[in-house]
Amino acid sequence: MQSIKLKKRVGEDGILHLDIPLGMKDKEVEVIVIYQSVETTQIPEDLGYPPGFFEQTYGSCQDDPIVINSEGDFEQREEIV
Repeated sequence: MQSIKLKKRVGEDGILHLDIPLGMKDKEVEVIVIYQSVETTQIPEDLGYPPGFFEQTYGSCQDDPIVINSEGDFEQREEIV
C-alpha cells in the first residue's frame, strides 16, 4: 500500500480532478480518497506578528519618506545569445 499526498484545487464545476501516475499498467487498484478543506486566511498573530502591529506601524514613514537617489553602477555582462 502506498500513500500520496496532494494539494489540488476544486474547479468551478465543483469537481476535483486527479491525475496520479502510479508507474504500473493494466492492473486493478483500490483507491481511498480522504479530503480536507484548506483554510488560507490567517490572522497576523498566526504569522508571528504581535497584536496590533499593522495598526501601530501603518503610515509610520508618512512624514519621512524613503528616497533612493541612485541605484549605483552595475557591472556590464556579456550578452547571452
